[in-house]
Amino acid sequence: MENSIKSQVQQQFAKHAGKYVTSIRHAKGEDLSLLVSLSKADANMEVLDIATGGGHVANALAPLVRRVTAYDLTAEMLTTAAEFIRGNGHSNVEFVEGDAEQLPFHDTSFDLVTCRIAAHHFPNIPAFAAEAFRVVKPGGKLLLIDNVAPEDDRFDEFYNQIEKQRDPSHVRAWKKSEWIHLLESAGFRIEMVVCSPKPFQFHDWCERSGLPEEKITLLETKMLQVSEELQNFFSIQTDESGGLSSFTGESVYFQAIRPA
Repeated sequence: MENSIKSQVQQQFAKHAGKYVTSIRHAKGEDLSLLVSLSKADANMEVLDIATGGGHVANALAPLVRRVTAYDLTAEMLTTAAEFIRGNGHSNVEFVEGDAEQLPFHDTSFDLVTCRIAAHHFPNIPAFAAEAFRVVKPGGKLLLIDNVAPEDDRFDEFYNQIEKQRDPSHVRAWKKSEWIHLLESAGFRIEMVVCSPKPFQFHDWCERSGLPEEKITLLETKMLQVSEELQNFFSIQTDESGGLSSFTGESVYFQAIRPA
């Protein structure tokens, strides 16, 4: 089952690699600036960016650190990220293909491990957390950003349903409480949790995953027909014609340290 999911992830991102480099949400999100500013990156650091995607975290940290390893499951994403990063003049980034749940790196190899807007595609998040802990140095940090599901089970179910309907490679967005429990169980100490509302423009959100027009219509109808409680919680907004224009989810930045 896990291999099937990972194959689906590879197919999805191989087809749409370029969109994730140019996506304003991925390239210029406030969460990216937050991660860089809180990283305390310095010129001696070795950084691992897991599931680098379009390479935006690696690109932002490259001028600040000694070396970045940009790591991703999908070869096409790495090729696109490399063109983007090298095109910006950064020569200290290495590109490695592989699985977030089975890292091919020695223990305690990195000062920082980062992962941004990707973990909801991982079928075995506990394995990812354990591997991130293994490869980060004592005193080093994991900087993790992802979309999260609400704590209420009903809202959690709805959010993950629409994400899966939009993108079949979506596995599950976790709740904040689940992330905190997992990271502490893996051995990390949580230093900081920053929660931010995350507005989605509906059609941009659908088109980025390559959703066909007829499926966009089905998803739009589903979201417009949910209860008033769900519409209010997710701030589901319509345009002048009554079509779905936007809704709001949540993104969380977790900063966790491996105790020295």
